[in-house]
Amino acid sequence: MRHGLLPRTLHVDEPTPHVDWTAGAVQLLTEAREWAPNGHPRRAGVSGFGMSGTNAHVVLEEAPALDPREPSGGAAPAPWLLSGHNEQALRDQAGRLREYVETHPGTE
Repeated sequence: MRHGLLPRTLHVDEPTPHVDWTAGAVQLLTEAREWAPNGHPRRAGVSGFGMSGTNAHVVLEEAPALDPREPSGGAAPAPWLLSGHNEQALRDQAGRLREYVETHPGTE
């Protein structure tokens, strides 16, 4: 999105015959293409398919344009990614992160 470019679809040489590609506005990107702003937030779906059967999908949306007259306030916020083998492990990890941030001012 930042570069205004739709990347080509990786590892695909031709569209699958199991999809009716004429029935909608969906197309396989066989080469990169310009993605110009159109007055609406641009959105993209990104899928990842792991070798072991793990699938992930995320929908990204373009951030609103910043007003250059307003100070940015420093670095942009970023998510802290946590993982755990199960729900309790995830909660424990979140608790350790909270404790660390509370005892180390300026970490956030």
